[in-house]
Amino acid sequence: MSQRVLIGFADALAAIESAWSLADDGFEVYAFARRGSRPALARGQAVRVIGITPPERDAARSAADLAGIVRQIAPAAVLPLDDHSIWLSDRIARQRPAGAGRVAIGRVVVAGPVGWPASLALDKRQQFLRADAAGFSVPASRDAASAPPPGAGPWMVKPALAVELRGGALHRPAGRVASTRAQVRDAAAAIGGPAVVQPLVAGTGEGVFGLAVPGGAVALTAHRRIRMMNPGGSGSSACRSVPVPDEILRPVRDFIKASEWCGLFMIELLRDQDGKPWFMELNGRAWGSMALACRRGFGYPAWAVRAALDAGFVPAEPASPPHLTARHLGREIVHLGAVLARGGAPRLATARGVLRLRRDDCWYNWRRGQAGVFAADTWATVGGQLRRRRSA
Repeated sequence: MSQRVLIGFADALAAIESAWSLADDGFEVYAFARRGSRPALARGQAVRVIGITPPERDAARSAADLAGIVRQIAPAAVLPLDDHSIWLSDRIARQRPAGAGRVAIGRVVVAGPVGWPASLALDKRQQFLRADAAGFSVPASRDAASAPPPGAGPWMVKPALAVELRGGALHRPAGRVASTRAQVRDAAAAIGGPAVVQPLVAGTGEGVFGLAVPGGAVALTAHRRIRMMNPGGSGSSACRSVPVPDEILRPVRDFIKASEWCGLFMIELLRDQDGKPWFMELNGRAWGSMALACRRGFGYPAWAVRAALDAGFVPAEPASPPHLTARHLGREIVHLGAVLARGGAPRLATARGVLRLRRDDCWYNWRRGQAGVFAADTWATVGGQLRRRRSA
């Protein structure tokens, strides 16, 4: 009999690929979603989606609902896929070790951060301190509400917490660019909670990914962004696998070791025009470009669950994985539309880049026999952006 795994939230960017990774490895996959939503994953086969109270409405009720699902289906493991699910898992876990590197909700193992690691995953201030100690270049950071911003503008003002509990509900505030000190104060006030300000770093986004086991970080891979959904700054719409940069290897391993991290991780970097990589943040859960890793043979979601269930597990890495470009159709459409709407010289080059298909391109969330999932995910992305622009 296959083991059950509960993942969530079902609308997380990595949910579809993570569900497929687990199913391919023989797990029976369940997913939790915000009650009333219709995630694209629900269109797929062999994944049962169960609704819970949205944590943005009532965080305590959401956590209670999730705990109820755990009791009902008795999964072998819970795999949180986004920051909200990390917060919920941490809230309901008893923070009692279930073996080396493992934490349980009752008898159920959490294949993600709980306790101190969850705090690190959700608090950028702690991440900056540990990244600096590990040897990363970290932009100078100050408290945006009380300290003068470092250097000369422009600056990036961002929430210190990935999600924050306010009035019984979880909030996910957004950051913004500020050109004057008055704008820094306004941006901090708009965030409404702990906020940090840093000099704005312009460059190309990179990511280093891996799995942390008791022996350290293993199965390291990397990618570089080609295009972003929002040309002004957002998650990628297309990215390309690259070798892990030599100058990053030691800081990554030192950061993971010193943090006593276990499970999935992604370290986000920006490489500036001089070629210097800057630490941006740690994502302590599945990341958006999971399709790229899985197509190359790096089954991180399934590996994370296996490692949580077996402290001695070490993944069998592919010997000669091909380098690929992964693209998200909905985000590519949004990117193209944004560039065309702005006008100017980049329009033709952008259209060529988006419309040209290469042999080593692959698509997020595409699988033979699962076209409905791919179509629903594409429409959810494009439709969501259209709704945001209308409301704005």
